[in-house]
Amino acid sequence: MEIQIIAKEFYEHSLYFKGFSKETIKRYKYTVDLYCKIMEVQLIEQVTQQNVRALFFHGRTVRQWSPNTAIIFHKSLHVFFTWCISKHYMDFNPIDDIERPKLQQKLPKKLTKQDAHRLLEIVYNYPYTNRFLRYRNHAIFATFMFAGLRKSELLNLKYADVDIENLTIFVNQGKGSKDRFIPMSQTLAKSLRNYVEERKRCKKTCPEFFTSQVQNTGLTQFGLKHFVDKVQTVFGTRFSVHKLRHTFATLMLEGGCDIYSLSKMMGHSDIKTTTIYLYASADHLRSQMLKHPMNE
Repeated sequence: MEIQIIAKEFYEHSLYFKGFSKETIKRYKYTVDLYCKIMEVQLIEQVTQQNVRALFFHGRTVRQWSPNTAIIFHKSLHVFFTWCISKHYMDFNPIDDIERPKLQQKLPKKLTKQDAHRLLEIVYNYPYTNRFLRYRNHAIFATFMFAGLRKSELLNLKYADVDIENLTIFVNQGKGSKDRFIPMSQTLAKSLRNYVEERKRCKKTCPEFFTSQVQNTGLTQFGLKHFVDKVQTVFGTRFSVHKLRHTFATLMLEGGCDIYSLSKMMGHSDIKTTTIYLYASADHLRSQMLKHPMNE
């Protein structure tokens, strides 16, 4: 039986019955498609432990997969093959005996407090063609650095989710299909308020909070990337918007935020995920070292 027909059934089951996100389905599809393309597999009967292992060898040697990338591919194929077994398309899991590489314990990349301030100044003072772009783009970067949203969460943010008066942002169905509230600082509220006033002046009525400049629709991933690329050129250092999320977490810890509260604001399922930021903040560790009783 053709593997792509089976895979389509798997995607639909994962989306509509398991409730996985579209991003997760996209990752599953990319993984299966790449496996079929590189190993020239068309039928489910052609799946073997040998060609699955060959995929990972190709990925690590030719495509230079990082350990984290290899682990993501491993997990995706394991879920797919396990489902195939449950539906009797396969009677063994060819990935069971393929080892996963040890995950590298890298500290999250972040901006310093000084660079974060400079970046916000660059975004605000950029030579825009109109006032709407100035306020919108500053509000976007401020939301990343003062609320720690993921890129997908920011683009999916609805107008009704942002309560400036009560200083609250509601993240509806973030990563892992989890809802959460994030408190809003006065600094962020000021930036968002400027944007909202300009948004009303431009008669933007779409449900998305951050809108396109030209159309009355939500800002797209391409539109966000286009401006981030421009800012990077002026800033002089390449960065991802996820790096701004790391910056938020690290600066919050340096400011005295407790790890439990930060975990809730970040939307982490496991507090262990949040503890990595403890090691990324030299200032936080230094302040803890001062508590050694023999320092007196």
